[in-house]
Amino acid sequence: MGILSWIILGGVAGWLASLVMKRNDQMGCITNIIAGIVGAAVGGFAYGLIFSLIGVLLPQVLLDYREAFMFLIVLLILLFRPEGLVRTRHAEERIG
Repeated sequence: MGILSWIILGGVAGWLASLVMKRNDQMGCITNIIAGIVGAAVGGFAYGLIFSLIGVLLPQVLLDYREAFMFLIVLLILLFRPEGLVRTRHAEERIG
């Protein structure tokens, strides 16, 4: 489970997201797959960075709960920003 799994799962996620959002015809299949791969890579990097920072900032007693803190952070992001962290013109049109 290394970089190859990130590429494959990111590509599949990008393709499936484009089908669900009915945007497959606008961008094309290859572009959607590339966007999924880039999104998976950026998301994995950000997750790893935050995971490491939590390990540095938490007291030694709470280090066993690092995964729970990561779950809480992801849950809060999904609750308060369901449209995504980066707003685009299309996201504003869908929401508003």
